[in-house]
Amino acid sequence: MKKTFQLNVEGKNRDRLVEAVKHEIRKYIKRERRRDVPAGADYWDFDCKFGLGAETAQAIHLGNLTGLIDDAVKAREDKFYVEILARPGHRKAKTADQPGPAASADA
Repeated sequence: MKKTFQLNVEGKNRDRLVEAVKHEIRKYIKRERRRDVPAGADYWDFDCKFGLGAETAQAIHLGNLTGLIDDAVKAREDKFYVEILARPGHRKAKTADQPGPAASADA
């Protein structure tokens, strides 16, 4: 998905447009995650970019996307650009010196 979203549309409420944009992004991510993962991959990972225009977009983490959208809305921006590309991901095995979530402080 490579798209520039307009936030000022004649006759439409700005808050509803923002929620519609977030819904469209979530729907796209869910659709991509439903696809079959290629052989040798564990999951779908996403390369994301965000900016006020396609030429100024910077790489970001997917988890930060909605916060950046909210920041653009608070700054009263007219539009923003989002790029989300799915790619196969590979999980890394934990090493013995990395404690897992089950490790406790009193052990």
